Amino acid sequence: MNQPTRLRPLFRPGRLLVASDALTALHANGIPVISVVLKHIAGDWGIVSDDDRQQNDLSIAAGLRLISLYSLPDQTRILVTTEWDRSGTTIERREDVVPDSDTREDRPTHRRYPAWPSVTYAQEAHA
Repeated sequence: MNQPTRLRPLFRPGRLLVASDALTALHANGIPVISVVLKHIAGDWGIVSDDDRQQNDLSIAAGLRLISLYSLPDQTRILVTTEWDRSGTTIERREDVVPDSDTREDRPTHRRYPAWPSVTYAQEAHA
């Protein structure tokens, strides 16, 4: 008899913040927020580059920032970031954090790590 696969958490995600646009995208695609969080804390980094995957694996032990990227069925990309001190995890649409083509002069055109835009977040209540 097959046992269900259990995800083993590699770290604590801290306080969970979900951008309203990311929450809307997840709901529209029928993806529960918890499933994204569980993948992230179990070390399923999604569609990040090989370099970022290796960096995340090293960052578990070294206590550095962790980044996952997931593609939803409608091709929306969801960025999940856990801070170096594991104080919080943020879920956002990638295009809200790192726009593919941004010609406005008041914003940088590329970023290595996300810079948090001013968006409304839905904060998970602590039990």
